[in-house]
Amino acid sequence: MTHIAFIGGGNMARSLIGGLLKTGVAASTISVAEPRAEARQELGREFGVACYAENRLAAADAQVLVLAVKPQIMPALHNELRDTLQRQRPMLISIAAGVRIDQLERWFGAYLPIVRCMPNTPALIGAGATGLCANSRVSPPQRAQAQHILDAVGLTRWIDNEALMDTVTAISGSGPAYFFALVEALEDAAVAQGMPRDTARALAAQTCLGAGRMLVESGEDPGVLRQRVTSPNGTTQAALESFAGDGLSRTVSRAVSAATQRGAELAAALDNAS
Repeated sequence: MTHIAFIGGGNMARSLIGGLLKTGVAASTISVAEPRAEARQELGREFGVACYAENRLAAADAQVLVLAVKPQIMPALHNELRDTLQRQRPMLISIAAGVRIDQLERWFGAYLPIVRCMPNTPALIGAGATGLCANSRVSPPQRAQAQHILDAVGLTRWIDNEALMDTVTAISGSGPAYFFALVEALEDAAVAQGMPRDTARALAAQTCLGAGRMLVESGEDPGVLRQRVTSPNGTTQAALESFAGDGLSRTVSRAVSAATQRGAELAAALDNAS
């Protein structure tokens, strides 16, 4: 059975571990490196996986190594893990935002099969959206295995052009914050009309949830669903015309471009890391 090691035991690692166990992966095949003693104890109690304070102990004998740490920690990891990776040559799966495959190859070894992933926070409840990109050393079985790991927490899509991973970050990685901002705006607008805040929040949140489910479960184009809700000269048309007049599409396009550019800048800042 494949041994999967997680470097980092934070929220995203916890969600992946929990999702894998639900798919039938045995806890005995999973190990986690986590520097915080309290977090190690909690991981062990909740999931029954082996937990270590040292990265190299968790990575020993791993066929898959999931790097679930912050981007700025990546350059320092290779000092501890490079020898182990040279011996074992596992598949690396990185979920660190903005870290490019060529940077991972430079730090950990150009000979390794590497999959770069960008999950988002709804993965914590099994409703994530993840983009994946692989280097040429990832075999078809490894590709399937990487997808299985990320499928455990939601939808996955392969991205052939790694340059688009910054767009993935801007759309789905940062996307939940855009959704929350919209709900906040709807809530505030309703309160300004005199509605109690708890009622406004419940209606706005449930409306967005229901609309999202309709879009995903129906498989319809969002434009088609929008048109079905929009009666001529009705309330929805009045609101949509107001959005259009204020340049909603341009605002969203500029926001996604800004997030995409910032993702590229953060990756570039790591280029000089040792």
